[in-house]
Formats: sequence, structure tokens, C-alpha cells
Amino acid sequence: MRVSIRTYGCTLNQSDGELMRDILEGSGAATVAEGSGPDVLVVNTCTVKKVTEQKILYRLSTLERMGARMVVTGCMASANPDLIQKYAPSASILTTSNVQRIAEAVRAASEGRRVVFDGHAGIDKPAMLGHAGGVIARVPVSEGCLSSCSFCETKFARGPLNSFPESSILNAIRYSVAHGAKEIQLTSQDTGAYGADRRTDIAELMGRIASIDGDFRVRVGMLNPEHLHKYLERFISILGHERFYKFVHLPLQSGSDAVLESMGRNYTAEEFIGYARRISDAVPGLTLATDVIVGYPGETDRDFKATMDLISEVKPAITNISKFSARPHARASRLRQLPSSVVNRRSIAVYRLTRSIQNGINSERIGMVESVLLTEHGDDSINGRDDSYRSVVVKNPVASVQLGSRVAVRIHSASASSIYGTIEGPESVLAARSSVRSA
Repeated sequence: MRVSIRTYGCTLNQSDGELMRDILEGSGAATVAEGSGPDVLVVNTCTVKKVTEQKILYRLSTLERMGARMVVTGCMASANPDLIQKYAPSASILTTSNVQRIAEAVRAASEGRRVVFDGHAGIDKPAMLGHAGGVIARVPVSEGCLSSCSFCETKFARGPLNSFPESSILNAIRYSVAHGAKEIQLTSQDTGAYGADRRTDIAELMGRIASIDGDFRVRVGMLNPEHLHKYLERFISILGHERFYKFVHLPLQSGSDAVLESMGRNYTAEEFIGYARRISDAVPGLTLATDVIVGYPGETDRDFKATMDLISEVKPAITNISKFSARPHARASRLRQLPSSVVNRRSIAVYRLTRSIQNGINSERIGMVESVLLTEHGDDSINGRDDSYRSVVVKNPVASVQLGSRVAVRIHSASASSIYGTIEGPESVLAARSSVRSA
């Protein structure tokens, strides 16, 4: 049987997609590209943003009209199965806590039978992971969360916090590294909440990961600031270990305490600034990533200015901007919405500010030689990450350069999203130069 998997959304969703691929291939199915005529299409959905939801629903309705045999999974399948029923009534439905049944669902779809697997099962996903031999391995540490953010629908899809066993996570990392992974992405709905249901935390887990043998780097996924006070100093200490990218993703969402309170975020703007400064001061070269929601219901001009002022002060290297969109189950959907003209105007303003900041930060790297792990091919480039998890693009590389290599790259230009350079040689070139300078 030939199966195509199309995944939308976050790294956690991508991890689920890879897990389903492993299960399907283990059951004898072949996973193929969508354009190569698969027998069954698996659509792994996202429900965070309305625009993404609309894109997926249009795709589902198109496939339904074409008579495609489908299994719809992911967060939309868990939070809004009624929408799937409306736009793709023949599609089977598989919720996020039932991905272990993907082979069964695909088999039914191939036979023209519609099935719905929506019971809640607290499965150990890392214990089920294989690795196809790529450079990047995405390892989930938990799903669900402890928060109750007023704008978020993912809670309804993923449920309460379910931290996976430490032993399963460590074994998944060891297995991935043994099979060629050079970058491990720890992923979750909120890595900051990891372990709260197991009397441990993400800093302790990171300490265990640091002792694993092998040549690999680890990127820690998004963690909400409300949990940081429980383990801040230990987190800072282990983040400085050479095993980890010097990168932290702390979502701000708003610089206004009034808006943060309405959102149910459980921290203040001043606390966010304190965390960002403390980590940046302690970890040289840190890349700080954050998220901002523009146009939250009730956001005043003064609230928005507070967000702009905070961004100007903290200067995150990466800012992901979202226009507020009402999600069906989220509390904020029942609040009075701002006019779209106001939301658009504010979105443009924060976009211009953040792009200027990001371009300035990345431009500081011009003329530098960076150690880069090459992780993926572009159309006419080979791309990777430096020690601070900055995106590095190498145009027209020589054919002999392989993914998974560590190379010295001289940076010659920059944009708001990436830095660009040419390979000067293996990473040892950079190490040799460093030793000469220090001597």
C-alpha cells in the first residue's frame, strides 16, 4: 500500500507525522509523495490559526470532491472533528492520542471504510519512535500543557499535561544519534511544563541528555515563562553546555500586563524582561526567540505601545507575529473583537520594528566565521545552523559537501531571517584559527 502524509503546523505535529510514518512503514506500507498517486492520504492538521485552518479545510474539501481516500489526524481532528465531517464526510478521523492506530485507520480507508478513533490514550510516543536516518530528529518530551490561555485551542486538542518517561526520551535520542541524527529537537506543546506531573523538570532532563555520548546538538523547544522560576538557574547552567544550541524560545504574547492577565498567561511583562535578561547575560551568544499576538480583544493603543516598547528594549533575535484570530473553543472568542483595520495596522507596525531589529542583529555577523551544522538542502543552497541556532544559508555549495557535516562558514551578508556565507573548510579550520588567535 502507498501512503502519503501531509503535515501542517508545529514541530510537535511534525514529530507525530514522523511517528506515523515509522508505524506505517513497519506495517509494510510505503510512504510516498502526495503527487505520486498514493492509495491513501494522511492529512496531519493544525488548528492554531484560523488562516491555517481555512487552508486545510479547502484542501480537505478538494480531496473529498476528487474521491480521495483520507485519514485526517492532528489537532483539528481532536478539537474540531465536526469541521472535518462537514468538509470531508468520507474521511476517517484519528485524534492525536491515537496515532499508534494509524496503520489500522489507513487500512480501513484503503478499503473504503470510514473509522473514527477518538478515545483518549496516554501513549508513550518516544518509545515508539524510529529514525529514518536524516540529520534532524524530533523527539517529543510531552504533550498537553498546564496552562489555560484564553486564545488557545490546542489545549482542547492535546489535553492536560502528559510528560513522557525520561528513559523513553533518552533512549529515543540515543537511537536517533546511532542512526545518523546530528540535531535533536526537543518538542512539546510547552517544554517548560515538562515533568510537573512526574516530579522532575526540563532542566533535569537536559542534564541527563548532556551525558549522552555522540556528536549531536540539541534545540530545546518553546517554553512558557510562567514555569521558569521553578528551575531558572539550573536551566541557565545546562543551556550553557556545549551539547545545546544557545537558543531559547520564550513567548511574550503582549507587553501589557492587562492583556497578559486577560490572556491567562500567569506572568508579567517585567518578569518576562527579567528572564530574558538573566538568560542572555549568562549565556553568551544567546538567540532569544519570542511570539507576539497583535489585536487581542480589548487591546488598547496603550497596550500595543507597551508591546512595542518591550520589544524595542529586549530586542529578540526572532519574533513570530500572529494576528489574533478567534478559535471556536477558546474563551477569547467570546470577547468583543477589534476592527480588522486596527489589527492590520498594528501588525504592520510590529512587523517593521521586529524586522529592523532582526536585520541589525544578523548584520553584526557579517565578516565573522561561524561553525555551522549543515542540516538541509535548499533550491540552490545547503543550509544549517550555527551554535546560536541562527539560520545559515550557503549558496551554490560544492557537491562534495554533505548534510550532517560541520563546516566553517564566512558570513558575507544578512537578512532579517538568515545569514549568508561561503564554506571555508571543515569545522577544524575554525578551531585552528581560534587556537592561533588565543596563542
